Amino acid sequence: MEVVSLPAALELVAGGGVGLSPEKRAALGASLVVLQRDYRFERVWFWGCIQGVRGAYYIAEGLGPDRAAPRSRLYSLNCVEWSLLPPGTEAMVALAEQLKGRFQGDPSFEYEYPEIDAEDAERVFEDDKPIMKEEARLVATIEQIDRAVGIIPRGAFVKTPLGSVCENRNFEGLSFTEAKKLSSYFHFTEPVNLKNKTLLEKADLDPSTDFLDSLEHDIPQGSWTVQLEKGDSVVVLRSLLWLGLTFYHVPMTKQYGYVYFGTGEKNLDLPFML
Repeated sequence: MEVVSLPAALELVAGGGVGLSPEKRAALGASLVVLQRDYRFERVWFWGCIQGVRGAYYIAEGLGPDRAAPRSRLYSLNCVEWSLLPPGTEAMVALAEQLKGRFQGDPSFEYEYPEIDAEDAERVFEDDKPIMKEEARLVATIEQIDRAVGIIPRGAFVKTPLGSVCENRNFEGLSFTEAKKLSSYFHFTEPVNLKNKTLLEKADLDPSTDFLDSLEHDIPQGSWTVQLEKGDSVVVLRSLLWLGLTFYHVPMTKQYGYVYFGTGEKNLDLPFML
């Protein structure tokens, strides 16, 4: 969510029972502007909140000119002071998937692995002890959620001939008909299914806008809910795989975004619930 539209955006996703107190909203509105200036980000997004047992992590993402480039991620425990998170790695994500249970709310908390592959331990851990700090688990969890359920409307971003991705200034929002379709929304991450399509299937695609994977082929089928709220004026998508992820879009406008309010745990029971 953009900083300037944060209060209005939080109101649009409040139908799921999530949100921030007026004090937290005010603190975010002030601190994120300072954060953007100090780190010289082109844009700052409020990503959401991961609730721990003893505290919560408020997450922000800093973006540069290329929107598809790796983002800088920061966390705060009070919405005022921010700390930069280290970049995530594939090995870190793989190890974080093995951890069960809720976050503690303490970045220095250490998780121990009862059983772990020696090669994985050597790539991630500096000493002989297979221990992961909660800060590293936080990085890996944010990366997992962004890959799985971080989404944008079709046409909101364009890919230039040089390969960089930038915002589409001509994007005026999806129509009411298109906004109700899962095929109108894309995963804002490196495409996987698109690479497996045949040339015949790619013939009708626009390479400048259709360069990402759409939600219609997500596995398992039924992992998204599409609802109309605020008098049918707002389209809201919620993920059943990562409970707490909410995306909103006001058709025929440039207003869209997603936010996560949850425990950072994947709903592994979803295939048995559908």
